[in-house]
Amino acid sequence: MKSRPLVSFDWAIKKLLRQKANYDVLEGFLTVLLRRQIKIRSIPESEGNSEQADDKINKVDILCENEHKELILIELQYNSENDYFHRMLFGASKIITDYMSEGYTYDQVRKVYSINIVYFDLGQGSDYVYHGTTEFKGIHTNDTLQVNVRQKELFSITAAYQIYPEYYIIKVNKFNDAAKDSLDEWIYYLKNNRLPEDYSAPGLDKVAEILNYDNMDASAKAQYEAHQKELAISYGVLETAKAEGRAEGKAEGRAEGEEKGEEKKTIAVVINSYRLGLDLPTIALVAGISEKEVVGILKEQGLMN
Repeated sequence: MKSRPLVSFDWAIKKLLRQKANYDVLEGFLTVLLRRQIKIRSIPESEGNSEQADDKINKVDILCENEHKELILIELQYNSENDYFHRMLFGASKIITDYMSEGYTYDQVRKVYSINIVYFDLGQGSDYVYHGTTEFKGIHTNDTLQVNVRQKELFSITAAYQIYPEYYIIKVNKFNDAAKDSLDEWIYYLKNNRLPEDYSAPGLDKVAEILNYDNMDASAKAQYEAHQKELAISYGVLETAKAEGRAEGKAEGRAEGEEKGEEKKTIAVVINSYRLGLDLPTIALVAGISEKEVVGILKEQGLMN
């Protein structure tokens, strides 16, 4: 089967997949990943679903609600963040509280799935797909704490972990392009913006149809090309700032010692990022420090009042 030019998943989430007529694309992906049939009931209005995602830090997310009122957060992240695990926890927790109305009892807490598609090597591990759940283990017997019969009846669950958020991490860049099953076929598309030669995964037939660049009108094509250009520029700006900061930091480190060199490197990254026109949140991300520290450095260097 000839490979077709497809738009990237992040742009599709922003522009195409929020339309009810196109829900079957996301449903196919979620069905394959969660290993059960998923039907999207709605895409609620939320901060995560707003179209204000900053291309400079390349973060895109979308929140879905399925027919069982479970909430599914899909997030794409391109640039490395040391605190990304923390942000996963915050994102899932915030959704729980946002959808918990005042006066509700605790049994109304919604189930959340946090699906993280990352294009950097998050943490340390040899796999490219990870799944995390919450279980309670006995510290003396190592048994798993189970729910009782009454809880099973009341909450329609078989295990305690079904109440808590579940996390999926797909490390796209670790995938070796060998599509051995339906999930691999989806990851192949996420990585390459095209489909494998032979595929059968649910939703990918709709990807081939809906996300085909050749099928888009001139306006949509222009928007997509502008998005790709902005993405390339963002990468270039970030990598330039990092490279210049590393070079200056290494030079200072040789002269003044390793600890002083690291400090100088951070200052150099902040200065170069600021001169390249990055905003404060992005500078903080690149340098690995807080926005307050960024402001302090810029003031010390006379670059900000």
